Amino acid sequence: MQADRTRRPQICIVVAAPLTLKAFMLGHAKALTRIADLTLVANFVPEDESYPWPVDIVRVAIPIVRPISPWSDLRALLALFRLFRQKRFDLVHSITPKAGLLAMLAAWLGGVPLRLHTFTGQVWVTRTGFMRSLLKSADRLLARLATQVLADSVSQREFLIAERIVAASKSTVLAEGSICCVDTARFRPDAAARERIRRSLGIPPGAVLFLYLGRINRDKGLLDLAQAFAAAGGDDTGAHLLLVGPDEAGLGAEIEAAAGSCSARLHRVDFTERPEEYFAAADVFCLPSYREGFGSTIIEAAAAGVPAIASRIYGITDAIVDAETGLMFEAGNRRQLAQSMRTLAGDAGLRARMGQNAKERAARDFSATAVSAALVEYYLTLLAQRADRGPG
Repeated sequence: MQADRTRRPQICIVVAAPLTLKAFMLGHAKALTRIADLTLVANFVPEDESYPWPVDIVRVAIPIVRPISPWSDLRALLALFRLFRQKRFDLVHSITPKAGLLAMLAAWLGGVPLRLHTFTGQVWVTRTGFMRSLLKSADRLLARLATQVLADSVSQREFLIAERIVAASKSTVLAEGSICCVDTARFRPDAAARERIRRSLGIPPGAVLFLYLGRINRDKGLLDLAQAFAAAGGDDTGAHLLLVGPDEAGLGAEIEAAAGSCSARLHRVDFTERPEEYFAAADVFCLPSYREGFGSTIIEAAAAGVPAIASRIYGITDAIVDAETGLMFEAGNRRQLAQSMRTLAGDAGLRARMGQNAKERAARDFSATAVSAALVEYYLTLLAQRADRGPG
């Protein structure tokens, strides 16, 4: 018996935090509704009801939590299994490690024919001992349960293959990389936003502003950044450092202490739904991370004409061209980071040239429209191959 080709495909995207959907997947989701009926699964809370979700997308709240929690994880697994058995999705696509493991296992148990996971960075890279082995084994199991795997950068895919997490034959990278790339109509130079943000934070119009935007945790290297800022900012540069994002690890006091005598020029803003305004306000974006799948924020900064300083690790090396769109340093090397900050703080012409190079590269290679189109085409290819094979 042949598959029903007139029925619209049923697709489900699973993440842990709704923030992942808001930050990375909404553009893709809107594009996918043209070819399929779409369901989004996340740990939605009542506050998410006020967000302008597309009306033609179904949302299902399942409490998937980031930390390891056996009882909560089992309940989430059972809820996913029941959903998949009830809805009979053609394709389940998971993102982030915990959501990926639970969704791929539930989809495998529930007989979902197409199981796709996107790797966006490996938690175990910065761990040691038993926990590293456990988390690495979880990623390996996740990849085996999936029928296909996406990596959000070429260097991350190469790393996963070398570490024997994924097979080359079932993994790929869409377009030039990144989970979502950048909306250049949204992320762009904006003089009004630059003035507004700086005025609200008490940052002088002519001061050099270093920016970090993302989750506040140790793996992002923010203590390194604060100490490097203390070293570079103390050289009479008058530079300011702005950290934007939720403090997941409660690092606020440690970061302020690390900034030392420059702490008066250290600014903090919690989660924002308008990151483009903070990129427009910045002069240099900093990502001193110890692990990344791609470093999408570097491309968002680039679209706003802002050069980056970033650690030289897999994932980030796809997002920045060293000495052309920004400067790279060895992860954890605070001396190199401070020197890079001094270099860009002291040379407005270099910042301008690198920012222009970054802006041109973002528009040329990392258009959100191109990545959404590539994802839709990838889905259609998987669905067509499945239809040609028929049920079973």
